[in-house]
Amino acid sequence: MNEEQKKQYKERYANAKQQGVKFWPDIIFKDLLIAFMLFVVLVLLATFLGVVQEPKADPADSAYIPRPEWYFLFLFQMLKYFPGSIEWIGTTVVPGIAILALILLPFIDRNPRRYWKGRVIAISVMSVIVLGIIGLTILAAVTTPPQAESGTVAGSVSEEILIGQDLYSINCADCHGPEGEGGEVKGVEGFDGVILDPLASSDVMYTYTDDSLANVIAYGQQDSDPAMTPFGRAYGGELGPSDIDAIVTFMRYTWDDRAELPLDALVASAMPTLAEGEVPSYEVHISAIVKRYCISCHRPGKNNQNYLMTTYDEIITTGDNAPNLIAGDLTCNTMQMLNRVEGLEVGSPMPPTTELKPELVAIWQAWILAGMPNTAADAAALSAPAATTTP
Repeated sequence: MNEEQKKQYKERYANAKQQGVKFWPDIIFKDLLIAFMLFVVLVLLATFLGVVQEPKADPADSAYIPRPEWYFLFLFQMLKYFPGSIEWIGTTVVPGIAILALILLPFIDRNPRRYWKGRVIAISVMSVIVLGIIGLTILAAVTTPPQAESGTVAGSVSEEILIGQDLYSINCADCHGPEGEGGEVKGVEGFDGVILDPLASSDVMYTYTDDSLANVIAYGQQDSDPAMTPFGRAYGGELGPSDIDAIVTFMRYTWDDRAELPLDALVASAMPTLAEGEVPSYEVHISAIVKRYCISCHRPGKNNQNYLMTTYDEIITTGDNAPNLIAGDLTCNTMQMLNRVEGLEVGSPMPPTTELKPELVAIWQAWILAGMPNTAADAAALSAPAATTTP
């Protein structure tokens, strides 16, 4: 650029400075344009990234690692350098000095030049603060251990219903029955012989709100005889708030005839059926039946003669009277209990409170006769070939 061009540029710049920029519409237009661009970015982030689903907050979860949003991570990291009684220095004094420095910066650096290389003090102070914030943020993200999941995370009502169904089967079915039918409790210490009213009734579903049901599960019922044990983690139980909410959602949509069960949840929660010529497998058929009707009792910590049913290997090999299942033998212990044979030397009719549906017993029988295949692929290899027609 020669001297004449520099002179012309300076004249145009001086004229533009004298005229200035109109707030309306020039500045307003620029602000609206930037605001719209930011709005589009937020919509795209919400659409394609979304919000990370986490379990409902549980004050009783001592393993929870508190962690602020990313834009406060630098302050979170600073707490590590100012622990205990001096944390106020890291959370108030140091950030206060940094903010004060930025406020005073225009008064300290009064250089009229606008080019960044001519503003050494301003650029240096701002760079130190920004780099400090970025560095502390990165340190916080790297050094903070990952949060172990505690509780359930459901992305939809259908998912919450299915999660609640599994939790109900584990924690509630041994007293209230797999279908909420109630009746005489058998084999539960402290409750053996107690008659419970059904949960799957309008008397309960119409008169109890979701909050009431959640409170009963969390706090138990201490004034009842015998007292219902609290299941909330805050009161000595095993369930967090999101777990309890999932159980309540399952109960509401399954047993309240005013609530319409979502179609996908209805399909997913249905008991397995056998097609013509199909061989059942543990993976698809037996595990679903066990989860609904057996797992509440046949898991660690329960009075079950050490017969566990949480995995394929356990269902085949465990128990004080193992083996309880024998391939090809319909007189084995488990099959006789499912057929509700009275006066057994080993065990008693199962499930204890209600008879298993005939079609489900038939699946057990077909599975045993087929050699008790584990996976769906194992069962498919044994299935009868599909009938073919010739022209």
